[in-house]
Amino acid sequence: MPIRIVIGSDHGGVELKDSLVEYLRQQGEDVLDVGTHGSAPVDYPDFGKLVADKVSRGEAHRGILLCTNGIGMSILANKYPRVRAALVADAIGARMSREHLDANILIMGGGFVGKFLAREIVKVWLETPFAGGRHQRRLAKIAAIEREVGLREPEAPPAPTAAATRSGSKE
Repeated sequence: MPIRIVIGSDHGGVELKDSLVEYLRQQGEDVLDVGTHGSAPVDYPDFGKLVADKVSRGEAHRGILLCTNGIGMSILANKYPRVRAALVADAIGARMSREHLDANILIMGGGFVGKFLAREIVKVWLETPFAGGRHQRRLAKIAAIEREVGLREPEAPPAPTAAATRSGSKE
């Protein structure tokens, strides 16, 4: 069963984004591409907010953000409630971001990650389930801190469950 993935980039990640949109659709995923759609310079916050907002509100199960180095997108995305964005540069980081952190937004730097590596990172990230256990306890502590500092609402809507991890994936 496909999950809803929202993807966005600035001009520094648009080539990689376009490649990933094509790849994800070939894999049968439900992809919403929020732009940008060209190489003209744009401001990454304008596209990062579109992805982070949809994931935060539960309108998408997962998000992918791309810019030249991924750092700005990471800072922006992690400002949103219920977003756990991870800047990843290899398959090991992709696996750990899901297993340990239940990351729901994947961020990559288009200036550092090539198309084939990016496809492998996305594949691993989508197929890896959250391990729970001690990692769930740690995420609960992060959520409590977010509430303390006003970054999280007292009660969050339920996160997508079965749809968030594809059935038939390696678990």
